[in-house]
Order: sequence, then C-alpha cells, then structure tokens
Amino acid sequence: MNQGRTVFSQLIGILPDREFRRCVARYDGDSRQRGFSCWDQYLAMAFAQLTYRESLRDIEACLRSVPGKLYHLGFQGQISRSTLADANETHDWRIFADFAAYLIGIARPLYSGDPIGVDLDQTIYAFDSTTIDLCLTLFPWAKFRKHKAAVKMHTLLDLHGNIPTFISITTGRVHDVNTLDDLLPEAGAFYVVDRGYLDFKRLFEFTLSSAFFVTRTKKNVLLDRRYSHTVDPATGIRSDQTVILITPKSIKAYPDPLRRIRYVDAETKKRIEFLTNNFQLPAVTVTQLFKARWQVELFFKWIKQHLRIKAFFGTSENAVKTQIWIAISVYVLIAIARKRLGLDASLFQILQVASITLFEKTPILQAFQGPISGNDSLADPNQLILWDL
Repeated sequence: MNQGRTVFSQLIGILPDREFRRCVARYDGDSRQRGFSCWDQYLAMAFAQLTYRESLRDIEACLRSVPGKLYHLGFQGQISRSTLADANETHDWRIFADFAAYLIGIARPLYSGDPIGVDLDQTIYAFDSTTIDLCLTLFPWAKFRKHKAAVKMHTLLDLHGNIPTFISITTGRVHDVNTLDDLLPEAGAFYVVDRGYLDFKRLFEFTLSSAFFVTRTKKNVLLDRRYSHTVDPATGIRSDQTVILITPKSIKAYPDPLRRIRYVDAETKKRIEFLTNNFQLPAVTVTQLFKARWQVELFFKWIKQHLRIKAFFGTSENAVKTQIWIAISVYVLIAIARKRLGLDASLFQILQVASITLFEKTPILQAFQGPISGNDSLADPNQLILWDL
C-alpha cells in the first residue's frame, strides 16, 4: 500500500510557502483569520480550480467528503462555505496577486528557450485584454454599460512559454489603451499590440525606453513617406517605408520617424499595414511578430475554458480579483511542474489528469506520465494564419 503523499500535496509542495507567508504578512492577511487562514483559503480555491468546482457549496461538499485527508492536504481550518466566503470577502486580493507574480518569476526562466516561430533572441511580449461578463444586479461596482457589468483582464504575455508577466484587472469601462501607462518598457524587448493601443504619445514612451513596438495602423492616421526600401514581393511584402506623422498634434506626440510595412496575406488576400519603431528587422519578421500576437488570444480562450474565471464564488471586487489571481497562480504552478518534471504533456492534459488523481497517493511523475495524448489549446504560432481584422 502506498503511504506517500497525495498528488495534490505534491503539487502544492512545489509552491514556495515561505514566500506565501511573506505576502500574507505584507497585507496583515491573517490578523483576523477566525480559524481559516489565507493558506487554507488558497488551498480551497486552488482545489476548486484543479477539479472544476462550480460553487462554494460544491467545494465544501467535495472537501468534507474526505475529512481524514484534509490535514495531509495542508488544511488547518474547518472547511465551510461561510468561512470561505468570508475569507474571499476580507483577505486582501493583493496577497494572491503578489504570490502569483513571484511564481511568474520562477516560471519565466524555465520557458525562456521555448520556440515561438520567430527567430529573435530578444524577449517578445503580446499585450491585450479580455472581457469577462458579469450580472449588473450582482456586481454593481463593475458597471460596464447601461444593463451590463464586466471586468477586463489586461495581460502582457511573454510569448516564450505563454507566461503572463503583467496582469491588471479593471472594470469594463477602462479603455485598453489607458493600461499602457502601467507598463514599464523593457529595453530591447518587442511589444506587439493591436491597433486599439495606437496612441502615439504612449507609444513614444517605448521608443524613449529603447523598447520596440509592432502594431497596425488605422485608416485615419496621416503619414508622409520619406524613404522607400527594397522589398521581395514573393514574401507578401508590398512596401517598406520610412514615414513621419503629418498633423501638428501627432508630430508633438511622436516626433521621430516610423516604419510602415504593407503586407498582403497569401491565403486571405487581406492587405495589412504595420507600424513599428524598429528599422533593423527584415520586413517579413515584423509580420511574423504580429502573427505571433494571436497567442495572447489563445491564452484568454484557454484560461476561460479550463479555469474558473467566468463564474465567481463571491460578488465583491475583492472576491473577484482573488479568484482570478488564484486561477493565474494555478496556471503558472502547472507550468512550473511541467518543466521541473520534464513532462511532454500539455498544460490542459496535466490539468485533466490532476482533476481525477488529486486524492491518490501516487508519485506525481508517475501520475502525469500515463498514456495521455492530444494537442494543447495553445497552438504553435507557426501554424497560425490568423489576422485580427
């Protein structure tokens, strides 16, 4: 008989518990724990993410069905939906945000060598947001439109491994472009954004920070061509030009030259115009960079399908942010486990196996090395011919 630890305990054992205690102490999280600590709360919410629980009552019923195992799973307090609901309302969401950020710092170096379909040594980020619809009656603080509530999850994704490096959770009314102010551009890195972020004053901050951006232009942007560069029509590139902005307001916002690349997609025949502040990359590489931006859309689709961030266990802003941040930390935890254990399985496959083996006392490597197959939802960008038009 296997007297070892459960799969859940082995997964949780990967977490740096000392750093978690630091995060709790930073915000006095356990000053009024009432028998249910931040760690108990994290374990219960992580269990909900890993096993696809639908409600607090669901969490309570499942955990209480194995009372003899709760201590070995790491729980110290008594599990009840009222104490968990109270914890989600009162324990500062920043505890879990800081802890997720620490885990991200562990995960990123593990995936730094993963291919993304673009032959560049620099870090490549994709920045975008996804909207999570809410009921206005239950979430009045998140009013989006007259009869609708929503929150937005603004995400900066490191395309090496699809690890989120920056997340800002706002109400639906916050315009995407405003969140560019919260980014600290990394010198030498590439930031790929869609035309919804086309704000020349904000984009000029990237140039001043020696960072590069790639975006699409809009029809109403007036540009004056200064130089034309030789292109190879066989690659789909129709023109590669150095341009400047024309209107006084635009020139004041972005006084430097820009590079405009016109491209025709071979399959869809769509004509696309890109703007970038990088003048060294081949024009084809710029188009490949923007194509890789689709990975952030796949990331949003993946977490909405496989994690619990569309139906919430609490209605307050604190409860919503807590649940999202714990979901992100679970995503990163699985990504860390995948690399440290040397698994070939995708994150989705690992989550599927974990959901039915959490209470088994099986070595974690053995549990995840079973005969699982299939493709991860986060596809290879080399196989994507998708343009957000």
